[in-house]
Amino acid sequence: MDRKLFGTALLKFFSGLLLVGLLLFLSAGSFAYWQAWLLIGILFVPMFAAGLVMMVRNPELLRKRLNAREEQGEQRQVIAWSGIMFLAAFILAGLNWRFRWLLLPDWAVWAAAALFLLAYLLYAEVLRENTYLSRTIEVQEDQKVVDTGLYGVVRHPMYAVTVLLFLSMPLVLGSPISFAVMLCYLPLIVKRIRNEEDVLARGLAGYTDYMKKVRYRLVPGIW
Repeated sequence: MDRKLFGTALLKFFSGLLLVGLLLFLSAGSFAYWQAWLLIGILFVPMFAAGLVMMVRNPELLRKRLNAREEQGEQRQVIAWSGIMFLAAFILAGLNWRFRWLLLPDWAVWAAAALFLLAYLLYAEVLRENTYLSRTIEVQEDQKVVDTGLYGVVRHPMYAVTVLLFLSMPLVLGSPISFAVMLCYLPLIVKRIRNEEDVLARGLAGYTDYMKKVRYRLVPGIW
């Protein structure tokens, strides 16, 4: 086992857990915010399990997923704005619960949690299908075009899944206000996809043909 990789993964995991907990419970002013506990559970428990699986079966993929250093200036802007979006959404969710501005009913929260877990399963399938997946925009050595499975349906199934994950998060938290904030992710992901496709079309053999074969980027029949 790569101890350095394992240590880095644990540090990032617990840092993310602490940050999300602080944002939600400090803004809520209470640990009684049960929707926050629900989100933390369905977000971080599967994440920890997936990290262990990758650590054992595909440590190189885990290393790629932990690397968030973007070389593309345009992508750094996308990441920065995404970070601001998440901060605002989580803080507003806690404040929304504290002051009871506009809360979703319990059944809607549980339905959103089910959707979130379904998206997590699709996320795992995308990772299984494409071992070249990185958090940064790049063409890797010996990289090949993946055009089977979910990649035969849309060109960017990982981003399609993240849309489901990110838009279901504020609903799990019971906050329509945070959901409105998270809608900002849509133009951000469109910007990221356009830039990524430009990089891949110029640097990855066969990607231009793949773009002709699979017409839709994110949503079948729409875009």
